[in-house]
Amino acid sequence: MTHTLHPHVATELIHHDYQPPQGFEGVQPPVHKASTVLFPNVAAMRARHWEDRSGYTYGLHGTPTSYLLEERIAALEGARHCTLAPSGLAAISVTALSLLAQGDEVLMPDNVYGPNKALAKGMLERYGVRCGLYDPLDVEDLRRRITGATRLVWLEAPGSVTMEFPDLIGQVRACRERGVITALDNTWGAGLAFAPFDLLRDGSLGVDVSVHALTKYPSGGGDVLMGAVTTREAALHERIQRGHMHLGMGVGANDLEAVLRALPSLPLRYHAQDAAARKLAHWLAGQGPVAQVLHPALAGAPGHEHWQALCKHGHGHDGAAAGLFSMVIDTRFASEQVDAFCDALRLFRLGYSWGGPLSLVMPYRLPDMRTRATPHLKPGTVVRLAIGLENVDDLRADLAQAIKHVFEA
Repeated sequence: MTHTLHPHVATELIHHDYQPPQGFEGVQPPVHKASTVLFPNVAAMRARHWEDRSGYTYGLHGTPTSYLLEERIAALEGARHCTLAPSGLAAISVTALSLLAQGDEVLMPDNVYGPNKALAKGMLERYGVRCGLYDPLDVEDLRRRITGATRLVWLEAPGSVTMEFPDLIGQVRACRERGVITALDNTWGAGLAFAPFDLLRDGSLGVDVSVHALTKYPSGGGDVLMGAVTTREAALHERIQRGHMHLGMGVGANDLEAVLRALPSLPLRYHAQDAAARKLAHWLAGQGPVAQVLHPALAGAPGHEHWQALCKHGHGHDGAAAGLFSMVIDTRFASEQVDAFCDALRLFRLGYSWGGPLSLVMPYRLPDMRTRATPHLKPGTVVRLAIGLENVDDLRADLAQAIKHVFEA
C-alpha cells in the first residue's frame, strides 16, 4: 500500500489514494451511495448519458444499485424498462404527469386506489386534465366513455378495498381499439398472479404501463416506501423517464438494499399469505355477522370468473391471489360496533398498507369512496384484512374472539 502524506490531515482523509482490490463477490449486491458522481475527464463527462442506463451522471439519475433493482423489477413484471420512484403514489404521479397534458382526459375505475383519484380530482383537473370514472365491471361502459381526448386509462385488478376483479382482457382490448394508453396498478398481482404485459400468454395483448408499489410485497417488511413504473415500449419509457427527471424523484440507497434483499423470498411470502388469506376468507364466509366476503378467488365474489381466466393459468389448481381481502359486516351492526370489533383484535393491528409480516385491519366508509351504485355488494360496513405471516390458526382465533366479544355479546 502506498501512502503519501498530504500537508493537512483533512485533505489526506478525503484524497487518500487507496483502492480496494477487485474480485470481491458476496450473496447480496453492493450498495452504492452517491449524489455526486465523479468523471475521469471532461470528455467522459460529456459522453455519458443516463437516459439509456449506459452510464452514470448524477445520483438522482441512478447508481449501480438502482439500475440493478430496476432490471430485477422489469424481469418480475415481464417488462423491458423500469423507473423507480420514492413511493407507489409517486410512481402513479410520474405516470400521469408524464403522459397527460392540458386538454387531455384520463379515465379510471370508480374503485381505483383512492389517492390516485384524489390526484386526478385535486391536481390534474387544476392543470386542465379532465378525469372521468367508469364502471369497473362493465367493459361497455368503459368503451362508451373513451373520447377523442382520452389519453390514459387506469386499470386496477382487483379494485381497491372492495376487491372487484375486472375483465382486464376486455378492458385492454377496448382501449387498444381506440389507441389509448393503459396503465395498470399491479400492486396486488405483484408480477406473480398474472403477466401484465402478456395477458393471453401468447404475446398478443398486454397493458402499456404497469405501476407497482414496491412498498408492499417486494419490500415485505412494512418499512420501505418505493414504487416502480414498468413498460415494454421504449418511447413510453423515454416519456416517463423524462417526467421522472423533471420531477426530481429519486430513491435512497438503503431502501434499494432492503428491496433487493427481500426480492428472493417474494414468491414464498406471496403464496404463503395467499393461502392463509383464503383459509380465513372461507371461514369468515360462515360467520353470522359477515354478510359477504370479497375475495377474487372465492366463488361468487364480484369478478371471480375474470380472476379465474387470468390468474389460474400456471399456478396449479388453486391459481394465485394475494393475502388481501375484505368482508362486509351486516347492517344489523352499527359502524361503532364494527370499529369496536377492529379495536378488539389482538394480532391484527390497525394500519394502512399491506404485504408485510404483520396482519392488518382497516374499516372503511364506502359511501365516501364511491360515486356509483354498488349493487354487487351487500349492504353493510366494509372491513379489509391484510394477512401477514403469523400462524393462520392464531389469526382465526383472534378473529373469533373479537366476533364473540363484540357481535355476540
